[in-house]
Amino acid sequence: MRSDYHANLRQLAELLHAMCEQDRTAISSATYAVVNADIEQAEAALDVVGRVEEMAQQTEQEALRLLALQAPVASELRRVVTAIQLTGHLQRMGALAGHIATSARRRHPEHVVPEPVRPLVERLGSTACAIATSAAAVLETGDPYDAAGLDAQDDALDHLHEQLLAAVLDHDWAHGITAAVDLTLLGRYYERFADNAVEVGRRTIFLTTGETADNWAPDYE
Repeated sequence: MRSDYHANLRQLAELLHAMCEQDRTAISSATYAVVNADIEQAEAALDVVGRVEEMAQQTEQEALRLLALQAPVASELRRVVTAIQLTGHLQRMGALAGHIATSARRRHPEHVVPEPVRPLVERLGSTACAIATSAAAVLETGDPYDAAGLDAQDDALDHLHEQLLAAVLDHDWAHGITAAVDLTLLGRYYERFADNAVEVGRRTIFLTTGETADNWAPDYE
């Protein structure tokens, strides 16, 4: 009976990993859509986000079922409760990718992103995609060192976000208020996407080590 419970826990972990991979797909398609005014990629991203929402509901229901199924011991309880928390972060990552795709759909056939800053937004998107890839790997392996490494990727995205804001606020900005507002929102969506990916790493550190990310000290010796 206990082996069945542990098999269910593994299935729950696989669902979380699959959600994160879907988030990566969504942010990749959404970025292409917003940079290239591609309505098909915008719709594709939103379809993926819909699947993420369905998977989030499935994951939460499964986690609650596992809590009710048996009285879990401490390590099992940590896994189930952390899974519920991870679901929230992964769901938000999908929703943020959806906001980016919606921006592209709303402005189509016009471009959301003016030509001079398109390379910068592409870099934001590729960095966000890389963070999601790393978060998915962390969910698969449970490696706390890799989980801690998500902070450095987040710092790189924050730097790109600062560059985008500087471009929008520059006195030579010549692309209007609407574009400035759109880009400000886009930058925020990418920033929050990465922040939630970092939280995936922090939750994984707790899941693996039993210590919070703030208290856990990596030992590279």
